[in-house]
Amino acid sequence: MLKLVDRLIFSKTDKHLDDLQEAILRSSLQNQKYSKIAEEFNCTEGHVKDIASELWKILSEILGENVSKSNFRSTMQRCRFSNISSVSSNFATDFARINNINLCQKALQTPEVSQDRSHHPKTQISLEDAPDISPFFGRNEELNQLEKAIAQQHSRLVTILGMSGIGKTALALQLVEQIKDKFDYVIWRSLHSKPLLEELQTNLIQFFSNQPENGLKLNINLSQLIEYLRKHRCLIILDDVHSIFSKGQLAGCYENGYENYGELFKRLGELHHQSCLVLLSWDKPREIAKLEAENRQVCCLELQGLDLRSAKEILREKRLVEEEKWQELIEKYQGNPLWLKIIATMIQDLFGGRVGEFVKYDNLLLNEDLKDVLFQECDRLSEIEKQIICSIAEETEAVAISQLLSHLQLPASELINAMQSLGRRSLIAKINQGNETLFNLQPVVKQYVKIRINEG
Repeated sequence: MLKLVDRLIFSKTDKHLDDLQEAILRSSLQNQKYSKIAEEFNCTEGHVKDIASELWKILSEILGENVSKSNFRSTMQRCRFSNISSVSSNFATDFARINNINLCQKALQTPEVSQDRSHHPKTQISLEDAPDISPFFGRNEELNQLEKAIAQQHSRLVTILGMSGIGKTALALQLVEQIKDKFDYVIWRSLHSKPLLEELQTNLIQFFSNQPENGLKLNINLSQLIEYLRKHRCLIILDDVHSIFSKGQLAGCYENGYENYGELFKRLGELHHQSCLVLLSWDKPREIAKLEAENRQVCCLELQGLDLRSAKEILREKRLVEEEKWQELIEKYQGNPLWLKIIATMIQDLFGGRVGEFVKYDNLLLNEDLKDVLFQECDRLSEIEKQIICSIAEETEAVAISQLLSHLQLPASELINAMQSLGRRSLIAKINQGNETLFNLQPVVKQYVKIRINEG
């Protein structure tokens, strides 16, 4: 019965039933209250009633009679057994007509695969804020993971985390290329210039509504944006989310005037809609950690360095020689694409592209370009975080929290909060050793911190 309704709705609107509409139909068949659906989908009962009213209206227009929650079952049963007339016995399983609407059952997809919009001509795309990054190396596993979460599991909020240069933006651009046709709207916006939430919301609604900004009503609010995300399947990518976080504070602490972004992330993760918000950030927003634990449609991917094969492609593209030495170089710089590109440029400048001549030095070499990259991240840390990474950098082995407490003489609660913050910034590595958890800095970060300590 639900498949039949889906075909009817698709014939009228060119859209299949979404999750909330299907839940409304199921509740009508099972005599359940709208309040139960509202609780399941984290939305108001009034919103469920509005969606249901629109659904009954469309079905009434299609079937030529009044359809409501109370008569839905009986009406559809009559449609199945009375109103559907086969054109002929030869085509009975392939073709049916309801009130002059032709339903070709073989040609139509079930709701499970209806999200495939690969031949849909109407997708509107705005990528002018996206950087031009090419070529793209590796990340097939991460791409598959993200595509499954967004296109198949319909995740509402996805966060891609990692240090500067690890490849978040490049991965997201490749992801957009692969899944853009599954959406009505695709829009990429950077928070690097720190737009206020009201500015961003207005910009998004301007795009979705195809109106000039001066033609929009004033006081655009979050509820209006959510309505667009419910009515249409939208993919929104927000790059440089860390730009709206405060320097000198623990990870995910918003600058004054930007706290309402946290409400945006929270509501888009909790409330029912058919769209997806993708966040790219150095730091994990605090709301994401809580939502991850409670909501299956909120997920987070922390990027690590490239695999050996993909990292070698970067060095090959940079025209380095002595490939037998490349693995050592890649391991030293942990497969970070930006770090490898910076070091590869230095090897070309100083050693004629000969990797062996460079890697014979015992210590990690950080040129000024790489120091600048690391400075941007480390300069944002709180004072306690800076104390912690300096203490870890001076140790030759990984350390336990108990050792840090002994060295730094900090209250346990403050140190633990700061350690969690460093983890959310991808700056510390966690090592499970027996019944104890140890922590260390990534080698490149450790070398940078040592340099800073020596410089005073």
